[in-house]
Amino acid sequence: MAPKLPPLRGLAPLCVILLLAVGVVTSRRPEPYYGRLIGHLTQYAHGIRGTVYAVDESTVFIKGFAYDGTGPDAYFWVGDSPQPSPEGTLVPYPEDYSSRDPPILSAHSNTDILLKLPAGKRLRDIKWISVWCRRFTVNFGDVFIPAGLDPPRPRVLPEFKRLAHGLRSGNISVLDAKTFYIPNLHYDGAGPDAYFWVGNGSEPNPFGTKVPNEMGSLNPLRGYQGEDIEIQLPAKLTAYDVDWLAVWCVEYRHNFGHVYIPKDLDVPPALGQTKITPAWWYNPTSSTTSKTPHSATNNCKEILDKRLQVRWEIQGDQVQITLSARLRKEQYMAFGISGAEGRPAMLGADVVVAYWDSRANQPRVADYTITHLAQCDGERGVCPDQRLGGSNDAVLVTGRQRDGVTTITYRRPLAAAEPSRDREVLSSRSQSVIAAFGPLNSRSEANAHSFMDTTRHDVQLDFGAQSDNACIGLAELDELGPGAWPARVLSGVTNFTARIGPAGGRRGYTPITGHPSWGIAWYINDQLIPEIYVERGKTYTFYVEGGDDRTNPARYHPFYISDSSEGGFGQKKEEEQRKQRVFAGVAYDNEGYPFPTAVGRYCEWTHKSVDQANASPTFEQYVRTLQLECAPGDPATLVWTVAHETPDLLYYQCYTHNNLGWKIHVVDPGTAVPKPGDQKARINAAHRICPFSSTTFVLVITLLNMAVR
Repeated sequence: MAPKLPPLRGLAPLCVILLLAVGVVTSRRPEPYYGRLIGHLTQYAHGIRGTVYAVDESTVFIKGFAYDGTGPDAYFWVGDSPQPSPEGTLVPYPEDYSSRDPPILSAHSNTDILLKLPAGKRLRDIKWISVWCRRFTVNFGDVFIPAGLDPPRPRVLPEFKRLAHGLRSGNISVLDAKTFYIPNLHYDGAGPDAYFWVGNGSEPNPFGTKVPNEMGSLNPLRGYQGEDIEIQLPAKLTAYDVDWLAVWCVEYRHNFGHVYIPKDLDVPPALGQTKITPAWWYNPTSSTTSKTPHSATNNCKEILDKRLQVRWEIQGDQVQITLSARLRKEQYMAFGISGAEGRPAMLGADVVVAYWDSRANQPRVADYTITHLAQCDGERGVCPDQRLGGSNDAVLVTGRQRDGVTTITYRRPLAAAEPSRDREVLSSRSQSVIAAFGPLNSRSEANAHSFMDTTRHDVQLDFGAQSDNACIGLAELDELGPGAWPARVLSGVTNFTARIGPAGGRRGYTPITGHPSWGIAWYINDQLIPEIYVERGKTYTFYVEGGDDRTNPARYHPFYISDSSEGGFGQKKEEEQRKQRVFAGVAYDNEGYPFPTAVGRYCEWTHKSVDQANASPTFEQYVRTLQLECAPGDPATLVWTVAHETPDLLYYQCYTHNNLGWKIHVVDPGTAVPKPGDQKARINAAHRICPFSSTTFVLVITLLNMAVR
């Protein structure tokens, strides 16, 4: 019987360009916030001035401190006597001198000073803070601690919710407005594109922001085995701006676990009192990670989910722009001025498309005009200015490829050289900009955009800024790694168990299939994605333990059999579903809507510690690092009789996620098939596909089109 196709319910037009903007977040805590106000320093001598705040119970911040520096033996001084007196305690400043006598207080005109109370003292233990001269026992200025002062203090949150990849922790603390302390962190490290991730909304979602790890790196997260770490929110982001902290897989939009941030936070401001490893920024022009703090003189902004780094500098009547991104072969990055102020507008946009010409092995830049939402036909569309009879106002300065990062620098005029095609770059105020990634077509021109993020908020950039640097860095690529395990084979059996397990890192799913992996895959008869051989006319039974909790995507993996090498039938639009032929595991209700039938309890092979795939030369060794965990309940049973007209190649897949399964070879009775362990069955090159399939591309563009509309 031929498989039933769902009814056609309409096709969405495809969008040919994505213009991404990252919204401006409004903080729940008015900025700037320096802590609880204590009061103003009273001046008695030497020009003492400053406003004093309680940062936390043992730290104070003096905003705008002034002192003429002429006192012979002056220090910050605290005590619990009714008035400042010699019985007080010296407060080391700078704090680095806490183990020995600090230098005598020098002159300050308008300095922000952070003071850590000494010897375990807290604000409730003192009554005043003074600038005190020890030699002459003179008080130059003071402020008194208000009775009942309640300083901000760290907030203890619950632990990470445990959803996938063995993620768990102790109770997480918000130490200050930018710093999270995560004790006893466990994570198997098997997620292919996982990061600490913050954002807004009722639950984690793709519209979040990457948070550097405890070393300040934006590389995908490694495994953790009970470590205590601190992480710090990037740029101007604070805990008051976000609703949750998660471990999130960006490529597959999957939440491994999260904790919510309460809206009634009253934590210390982030003024440097919390000591963590500094975040270093990645310099795209260097072959290594720069150990230089963020430059105060460069302008830099990270957009497109921080995958595109934009640096800029006005040079006379020109602006010089540097774009850095991790580009695939034959892919471009685009950046420019939006077609409308205050929103990302495609029509009328003036952008520069930059890419690496692999044939000539050199960078290219071209000035583009967008006159229609279609490919350029020589008259309108997404077109290079030169193709429309104009000039290319983008002048290449330099470019390089290193460590997986493509960096291209170009200049363009501030003025609109061709008013009908170009837009002015402003130097007096911020203006709306747009950016995108996408593939090049056969003419080496910009083709349809393919970036995953669909946010539509405005991105503002001040080209006249002098030190607007919010960049943390682009993650380095590590292309080297161990070889793949041989593909497994299952033949001569009629009963199969289907469970979930780790994808095997650089030895498993991706190198075997050529597909990208999101960290888990099907284990059939406890083998990682084996190639299954079945005979036409025979009946086979699959006992499916992929999860039945529809509310938790991490534990809901219905099993089905299809001719799609990608799977994910349930997440596809109908026009994409119609491109698949389903042979088992999917039925249709009375209204013609599909639903999965092979839904059973959840069983998963999990890591005993962190992922040991790279250190396991064989799959058998790898399995010894895993343990099987099963939820209560029963497996689902899928019975499949292979029809005589069944195609030679099918795939077992997950209904709700892409890229979990692999091949089913369908043969006639009596056909010789590989035996389990036969190394000749490693990879069928004729059916191997690239990691970015056309089906994925169509889905992405359709989603983008819906967002733009």
